[in-house]
Amino acid sequence: MAFHSIFLVFLAGLAFFSEAAPQGSSDSTHPLVVKILDSVRGSPAPNVPVKLYKAAADGSWELLNSKETNENGELQELTTKEQFVTGIYKIELDTASYWKKLGLNPFHQHADVVFTANDAGYRHYSIATVLSPFSYSTTAVVSEPVE
Repeated sequence: MAFHSIFLVFLAGLAFFSEAAPQGSSDSTHPLVVKILDSVRGSPAPNVPVKLYKAAADGSWELLNSKETNENGELQELTTKEQFVTGIYKIELDTASYWKKLGLNPFHQHADVVFTANDAGYRHYSIATVLSPFSYSTTAVVSEPVE
């Protein structure tokens, strides 16, 4: 039965985050898109606080932006093409506040996704996360280098 549940969550994630945006679509105008799915309700996760950091030369994290996901569980305006240069980035999802608003007591306080961006040319990144109160899973769809 546990395998069946995990398989259904996996399929829901695939349907929600199927592929990178084609050139010319609204997603392709944003260099970084975050999408979050609530696996308990089987729907997008709205109003999840998200912070974007960039690693500084001294190893600290510089906060670039802080916003919340929309009603579709998406966030597209975290950064601009000019700001999203080669480097190491961290997306911090405030999962605890999301679950507490729904009356649940989660295990994780936040979920972090740390990744290297644009080291082989400018690309579009779509970071997908499937949340539950006790786990999270992330995946990324990264475009081929674009000009």
